[in-house]
Amino acid sequence: MIAEIGHFALILAFMVSIYQMTVPMVGAAKGWYGWMDSARPAALAQLLLMAVSFAALTIAFVTSDFSVQLVYSNSHTSKPLIYKISGVWGNHEGSMLLWVLILALFGAAAALFGGNLPPSLQARVLAVQASVSAAFYAFIIFTSNPFWRMGNPPFDGRDLNPLLQDPGLAFHPPFLYLGYVGLSMAFSFAVAALIEGRVDAAWARWVRPWTLAAWVFLTIGIALGSWWAYYELGWGGFWFWDPVENASFMPWLLAAALLHSAIVVEKREALKSWTILLAIMAFGFSLIGTFIVRSGLITSVHSFANDPERGIFILAILVFFTGGALTLYAFRAAEMTAKGVFAPVSREGALVLNNVLLAVSCFVVFIGTMWPLIAEMVWGRVLSVGPPFFNQAFTPFMIVLALALPLGSIMPWKRAKLGRTLRPLRGALVLTAAVMVLVFAVSTGNSGLAVIGAGLGSWLIFGALSELWLRTGNSGPARLLRLPRADWGKAVAHAGLGVTFIAVALIQAWQVEDVRVAQIDEPFRVGSYDLVLRSVDRVDGPNYFSQMAQIEATRDGRPVAMLNPEKRVYPVQNMPTTEASINYGFWRDLYTVLGDEQPNGGWAVRTYVKPFANWIWAGSILMALGGLISLTDRRYRVAAGAARAPRRDDAVPAE
Repeated sequence: MIAEIGHFALILAFMVSIYQMTVPMVGAAKGWYGWMDSARPAALAQLLLMAVSFAALTIAFVTSDFSVQLVYSNSHTSKPLIYKISGVWGNHEGSMLLWVLILALFGAAAALFGGNLPPSLQARVLAVQASVSAAFYAFIIFTSNPFWRMGNPPFDGRDLNPLLQDPGLAFHPPFLYLGYVGLSMAFSFAVAALIEGRVDAAWARWVRPWTLAAWVFLTIGIALGSWWAYYELGWGGFWFWDPVENASFMPWLLAAALLHSAIVVEKREALKSWTILLAIMAFGFSLIGTFIVRSGLITSVHSFANDPERGIFILAILVFFTGGALTLYAFRAAEMTAKGVFAPVSREGALVLNNVLLAVSCFVVFIGTMWPLIAEMVWGRVLSVGPPFFNQAFTPFMIVLALALPLGSIMPWKRAKLGRTLRPLRGALVLTAAVMVLVFAVSTGNSGLAVIGAGLGSWLIFGALSELWLRTGNSGPARLLRLPRADWGKAVAHAGLGVTFIAVALIQAWQVEDVRVAQIDEPFRVGSYDLVLRSVDRVDGPNYFSQMAQIEATRDGRPVAMLNPEKRVYPVQNMPTTEASINYGFWRDLYTVLGDEQPNGGWAVRTYVKPFANWIWAGSILMALGGLISLTDRRYRVAAGAARAPRRDDAVPAE
């Protein structure tokens, strides 16, 4: 009965979304305030119905109701509770239900907190948002019903993919979806603005908080996925340019560009057309990511489904919304004239450079991701585009971006002089040079990569600190506390990017790797550490059994850690997994992976010493924290000039 309630609530939400996408839009066109106002209760009703639907599916998973086919395919009675809950979205159908729940959540948030929007704009925003929801409701109901019953329920389920039975993967998809779907709000604002023919400073201020929230969620989701790949897959890397990794990275780049572009619209009333285009493309790339993950065109450990029919449906959604918005943009772009005029060397010019670098970087990632598929479809050739291409094609744009960010942040609007801009950054330049000399002095190989990466990261960090100090007017620390939170947020986010630059460069330049057959009680040395494989024992888990190693690590005779890498087997799916054991440290990680037992005795063991590994995720946390700090700034919550116009409930339509 619970499943039927969830299914019924899903269908009702679909019907409400159809009402919400039509009636308020007509009301906005006719000037009928009652019709426009109906968008808000409809958005709240959608959220309530979707909450009921999602709760029903969650109850089915927690209670192991194997009469529901989705529960049978993705759960098991012996699975821990946290993975029963995460199993709700650890599959195609459940993840799509989570997707539309988040769509409804953002729509309801716009209804609740958008009271300072002009009535017609709010109605159109909620109507566009509802149209996106309606498309995905139709996709779920007609192709991916999560509440499908089985005629003869089995006694137990087939279990969740063992790779997904991990805390990192339990939280990674929800944060990614909050980011993906959050960009739908920027899309809705862009389309609503195109319909109204109004793009101004107030519009930019309204759209920035939604974009910033989506960017923060994407940052957290990408970081969680990277961290999961690092410790769970056992290959020791944090990023492999996997197609599904790229699918989340591309909208992240465009969302970052959109945030900076909207600043120019808000402050200078320039770059209007470009900002609208970025809002459309950012959500368009979110839909492209959905298509990549669920179409079966590209195989990945992250992918959910391999059903071409579902892929065609998602492709149709992508073409309809992105193509329709771009068509509307083509008709309206000429009307969005820029008012501000600026010189190439100015803050506007720096933000344009920032946008160009981020957009081209996204295009490079897109070409590298899709080129193997294009080559196979057009020429019948099987190609592989791997990390070497991305590293060489993508990195130069990031180097220029890192060099330009501190300069652009302190340039004056309209016109600037490069020499004068550099003066406040002299201290940052000196400190950056000192860091580069220090890194060069301690480097023993690949010093070029380490020195350049550490220099760029330090330049970003010290540049952000210099900008904060400059904004105080040299009046001392007391003034720092009175700076707007958006200034603090920007500095923290830019510094976080600098920390990530340093970490990525140093881990690639200084990493030590050792692969060997380790014998019981025979010591071996990796870097400055001595390791001994003491034993390998069988261990039984709640729904798996494993071979767990005991590896003792010492340095200069002093104990460091007892590492316990595992090789697990999940008998329900008969699937093995590798569980790395990592001794985390501020300056380095000691990382061990257990391989197979060898015929002549001993075990294959892979060991890494990874310097500054945790700085990668610390940088991501700082970037997300910077975004959250900015969101608490009052200027993000109160749009300039957004006072609600007086209404007349008995207003007549304009002729």
